[in-house]
Amino acid sequence: MVPVVQLFARDVPRLEFPAGKDVLQLVWCPLIHPEDPAGAALPRLYWRNETETETVAAGLLRDIPEPGEGEYEEDFMPRPCTVSPTPAVEYPKWDLPEELRQALLPRLRELEERFGYWYSEVASALQNKVGGYPAWTQPPNWPHCARGHRMEHLLSVTGEPGYGRWLPLDEHRPGDTQPLWQSPADPAVLDTLGPDMDMGDAGGIYIFLCCQCPDLPYAHRFDCH
Repeated sequence: MVPVVQLFARDVPRLEFPAGKDVLQLVWCPLIHPEDPAGAALPRLYWRNETETETVAAGLLRDIPEPGEGEYEEDFMPRPCTVSPTPAVEYPKWDLPEELRQALLPRLRELEERFGYWYSEVASALQNKVGGYPAWTQPPNWPHCARGHRMEHLLSVTGEPGYGRWLPLDEHRPGDTQPLWQSPADPAVLDTLGPDMDMGDAGGIYIFLCCQCPDLPYAHRFDCH
């Protein structure tokens, strides 16, 4: 298993952690798995306590774990990078109820004429994120837990495509007049940001959590263009 995301409660104050836990870790296996729609991944989610983790681990790993023997997807091997959280307001993309979409059409058309972007292009950020809404590139596919509860979106891990990339404020260059999701940032700079994965042409792995069940079951979905 290779590490994909590690978040501390202090990094994401709006995310509710289980009692006594303050670390969220996501790992997955980059080897080829025919039974998984992504071909690779098979994510595993762990909630931990930072103090206990440091005691058990007896220090930090010096080297990133590498996959064992077997065929693996290089696009599912994340490049080491750091987290710099930026809050953002999102709205349902393809999950927007059709009745509401029809009611909002005049307003949406007005916004498109004003800014040059249709609602579905900017409602949800197709980026690595916590919470918010899945930026589905295919029809929505929400998982349900074994007890029938529809799960909530917890994490998105995407390929971070260079085109249409949503830029946090601290990466937005002074004087830029384009919207944050179309900032003309230096491509050489963009290539150094994020985990450097390209999962199926602007694809992503979405992690879902059932907060209604005490054992917090989780599931994942994969979609791409």
